Order: sequence, then C-alpha cells, then structure tokens
Amino acid sequence: MLTSSVKGGASTALSSPSIVRARTLDSAFTFDAATMDSVGNFFIGELERLDPTLHEPLAMVTWGRDIDLREDVSVSDDLSSFTRSSFGSVGGINPAGKNWIGAESTAIPAAQVDIDKIAQPLREWGSTLQYTYRELEKAMRLGRPIDAQKLAAINLKHQMDIDEMVYIGEPSFQGAYGMLNNPAAVSSQVADTGANGGTSFASKIDTPAQIQADVLALQSDVWATSGWKYVPSHILMPPAQFSLLNQTVSSAGTQSILEYLRVNNPYTQSTGERLSILPCKWCIGRGTGGADMMFAYTKDLNLIRYPLVPLQKTPITYQDMWLRTTYWSLLGQVEFVYAETTGSRYGI
Repeated sequence: MLTSSVKGGASTALSSPSIVRARTLDSAFTFDAATMDSVGNFFIGELERLDPTLHEPLAMVTWGRDIDLREDVSVSDDLSSFTRSSFGSVGGINPAGKNWIGAESTAIPAAQVDIDKIAQPLREWGSTLQYTYRELEKAMRLGRPIDAQKLAAINLKHQMDIDEMVYIGEPSFQGAYGMLNNPAAVSSQVADTGANGGTSFASKIDTPAQIQADVLALQSDVWATSGWKYVPSHILMPPAQFSLLNQTVSSAGTQSILEYLRVNNPYTQSTGERLSILPCKWCIGRGTGGADMMFAYTKDLNLIRYPLVPLQKTPITYQDMWLRTTYWSLLGQVEFVYAETTGSRYGI
C-alpha cells in the first residue's frame, strides 16, 4: 500500500496520481517522478529483475580498419601538408629518346625537378561534457556513472564523424573529399553483362565469371593509372554485394566467389598476399546516379592517409550546480598523396 504523511502524523491513501515524496510499507523500491530523467532512474517492481548492464546504441565505424593515420600532426598545427615531386629530362640526339652522349659531346641533358606542396586545413572538433552535482550524486547511488556515459556518447560521436570524414569528407567544405568521392580517382561503370543487360552483381550471380571480370577490370584500371606501379590491395563494397560473394562458385560447393577472388587476382599472384575485400556501408549509393559502388586502393601510409589529432580535454570548470569540461580534437582531410592509386566502379 502506498501512503503519504500529512499534518498531525496521520496517513492517507493516495486516491489520484500525484508527484510526491513517498515511502512504502512493504520495503519496495520506488522513485518519485522528479528523479525520472536522463540519469536512468526507473520504477522497479517487487517481482522485477532489472539487468544493470548499460546497452549503448549500435553503431559501426570502420575507418581504423581501412586507412592509415598520419600521427605527426599536433594541436598547434593549422594545416597538414605534403609535397609531390615531378621529374623531367630530355633525351640526347632525339629529345624524346634516350640520353645518349658522344665522346665529344658538349651539351649534356640535365634532369629537372619540380616540387609542389599540397596543404589542407585541420579543423577543430569539440563537444562539452556537463552534468550537475545532483545528477552525479544520483548516478553514483544507482551505480550508473553519468559522466562515463556522457563521455561514451562523445567518443562515439567523435568516431562517427571521423568515419564520415574518411569515406565521404564534408560536402559543406570546398575540396574536402573522402576516399570514395575524390574526383581525381579513376571511375567508370561496370559492364552490363548481367541478366537482361543488368550491371549489378545480383544480375550476374549465376555467372560468377562476370563478377570476377568486373573486379579484375577495376584492379587493372587503377594499376594502369599508377603507371603499373601499384596493384590495388584492398577493395571496399556495400554489405549486400559482399554477402552475395559468399555464394559458392562451383556446383561442387567447395569455394565461394569471395574466396576465389581473394586468391585469383593480379595483386595476390604478383605479391603472394591475399586481396582484402571488405564490406563498407559508405559504398551504398555513392556512385554516379546514386548507384552502389566498389572502391579499390592500396592501403599504404605513403599513398593515402588521414591526419588526426586525438581527443584532448580541458580542465573541469565549476559554475553554480554545473560541472563542465570540453573534449576536442583536430580533424583533417584525407591526403591523397597519389590519387592515381585509387579508383572505383559503380552500378554493382
């Protein structure tokens, strides 16, 4: 029975809903409505077993898997930059030929070097962690630390924003491209050899050789654009297409299309290392006309990377009932040191 104390020491039953400080005669836990807030206070029945585990929102970030970090940038830097060199030389007798010289040559060709600098901004990112003394006390009593929960929320938002910057950049900033939408990368549509002239992997699933041809064509295009220097070591594609590749490639059912592609490709055959084919949610609808795409590149710090300053924390400040601190960092833009080592095919 729920009762409320009144003047004179008597007690009366609560006949209608109201917000009061209440006690129970049966020792059951109860909380008044004033404490029902973001701290996580809940009414708990006598026969109810509450799981104390905190279940955070589901979110997937993969940037740490797919790109190398440039870690030499610091909180005092405004820009991250790198240089690219171009070499030039004329031939001997034939300016477009080899550098032949004679025993009595007086005009010997010289090599030329041109160095360009590419600089990109490091932008500040921040979020405030704040709570009142009362929130903190209530959270401590409940065993659900509000400061740790809010910090987890900040960390998740930070990771999600980095994930977006790495893959698609920031459309509101000029030239802030991600891995998947850099206009300098080679891009084209896959062949329309599927059922009814389709281009998607789903329309080609009954003829795995067509899917293999699409993947090999992408690798070959990027390889050629790099002057045959780098065969792409990584391919990203939407989760749905990645799932399709797990179907068997032969009637005997001994090998999936995915496993077959990881071994039978120019990168694996020339280096002895397996091709990495991985699912990436950002490949969904990122191609021309909103089509799904696959992206090929070589994961190497000297080819493509992301400059990042880790999260920093300001001292805690106290104002009235509030405790506040700010977590901040610097986020850069993807550095395409050699954009010609990246490429994509859309319509898959």
